[in-house]
Amino acid sequence: MKNKNELSYKDLKMSCNPEIFQFETTAELSPIKEGIGQERGIKALEFGLQVDVKGYNLYLEGPSGVGKTMYTKNYLQKIASKKKAPSDWCYIYNFENPNQPIAVELPAGQGKDFKESMEGFIKEIRKDIANTFNNDDFEKEKALIKQEFESKRSALLEQLNKEASKYNFQVKTAQNGIYMMPIVDGKVIEEEEFDKLDEKIKKQYEEKSVLVQEQIMNVIGQIKEIERQSDKKISEWQSNVALLTVNVHINYLKSRYKRNKKINNFLNSVKEDVLKNIPTFLEDKNQSSQANQQAPNNKKPDPCLNYRVNLFVDNSNTNGVPVIMDSNYSYHNIFGTLEYENYYGALKTDHTMLKAGLMQQANRWLYYFSS
Repeated sequence: MKNKNELSYKDLKMSCNPEIFQFETTAELSPIKEGIGQERGIKALEFGLQVDVKGYNLYLEGPSGVGKTMYTKNYLQKIASKKKAPSDWCYIYNFENPNQPIAVELPAGQGKDFKESMEGFIKEIRKDIANTFNNDDFEKEKALIKQEFESKRSALLEQLNKEASKYNFQVKTAQNGIYMMPIVDGKVIEEEEFDKLDEKIKKQYEEKSVLVQEQIMNVIGQIKEIERQSDKKISEWQSNVALLTVNVHINYLKSRYKRNKKINNFLNSVKEDVLKNIPTFLEDKNQSSQANQQAPNNKKPDPCLNYRVNLFVDNSNTNGVPVIMDSNYSYHNIFGTLEYENYYGALKTDHTMLKAGLMQQANRWLYYFSS
């Protein structure tokens, strides 16, 4: 006898006639505009999103499968598309405190433009400085300054020789300094011949050599001072020549970002740094690369690395306010990270290796929605 509560397999099967559907795929269907049976939740969501005050957040919770995720996403995209795109954020090098990069806020799209402008500046400044100083006029002027130094140096050595000859010594120069040689009977003698002289004569020369050594030390000090002045004069002259080249590029960039105080201060620091590193820009690249391969620890840092811009948050292609969806709750994914690179066995990082997380991407007016 059949139990009245017993069901056949036909009763457990739900059949659907596909002929009733007037579409090929569900992609042709419009999204659900109203949450089925969620009228109170929808009103609360709409009210909460109207509270445009800092510090207010909205949290949604409900049974799975009621459509809250899709409805919320569609509603957010609808109102977000009507809002203004959020700002770009960049990080630039801090010349006063390298461990604390400077965050710069720019209107959407200008961050990318600023990054590309500084990349162009780096290329142009390398080329223009090389062209400015690798010409005949520069070499002639540099040679004149060095010639002035050599003239003063020669005059000092000539006067030193006159004074030394009074004590029967001759002064000679070498790569490692200035040395003196005794004159006996009008002839300069070597150390071996000097050792063969009578002890009394040697003692007389040794006593007089103290006075000559004092004169030599005095002249060496004067030569070093003249050399410092010469190097300073060449450096100042190089800076003055380079200033004209650098100002063309810096002033153009400052005119584009004249309302941004942080960028203007950064560009002033860049200009000072370029002028300070003119010798580095003028180094022969082939010799420098060979030297760096042989001794990587002695590699000179490229000053242009500090002129780069880290486009931290880019909204150049953002229409309205983006809706961010994510389900990865890891620390680095939410708060961002600082990356490192292996540099000859040591970990190295800089301001360009700061990477934004969801919190930075959802800064201020962006909507963050986790699923």
